Amino acid sequence: MEEKTLQNLMDGFAGESQANRKYLAYAKKAEKEGKTNAAKLFKAASDAEALHAQKHLEVAGKIKTTKENLADAVAGETYEFENMYPEFIKAAESEGNKAAINTFNLAMEAEKVHAKLYKEALESIDNTEEIFYYLCPVCGNIETFVPERCSICGVLGSKFIKY
Repeated sequence: MEEKTLQNLMDGFAGESQANRKYLAYAKKAEKEGKTNAAKLFKAASDAEALHAQKHLEVAGKIKTTKENLADAVAGETYEFENMYPEFIKAAESEGNKAAINTFNLAMEAEKVHAKLYKEALESIDNTEEIFYYLCPVCGNIETFVPERCSICGVLGSKFIKY
C-alpha cells in the first residue's frame, strides 16, 4: 500500500474514532437534558463513525491475529501509563489544572490494569474457560470480579458494568 494512502487511512481512523466517542458523549448529555431525538441521532452517528473507523483500520491491515492484537494492546497501554500520561500530568501540574491532573491520574492507573489484563490474556490465549470482566464506570478500571469498591477511584462495586 502506498504510504500516503496508509497515512490517510490511519488519519481517517483517528478522526472517525474521535467522532464516535464525541457523539456518544453528546448523546449522554442530550439524554440528561431530555432531548431524546437528538440523543438518538447522536447515538446513530456514533455507531456510523465506529463503522467507518473499523473499516479504515481493516483496509490499512492493522487488525491482525488475536495474539498479535493482544501484544499490540499491551504495548499501547504500557506506552500510555509509562510515557503519555506522565507527560500530560506534568503539563497539567505546571498549569495548575487540578481537574486534568485527576482525570489523567485515573486513566493512567486504569491503563496499568488494562496492560496487565492484556498480558494475562496473551499468556492464556488458548484458555477456553469463560472469564467475565467488570468495568468501573467512573475511572475505567477493569476487574475480573466485582470488588467492594474500585481500587482506583473508590466507586462502589455495585456500579461496575459486567462484560
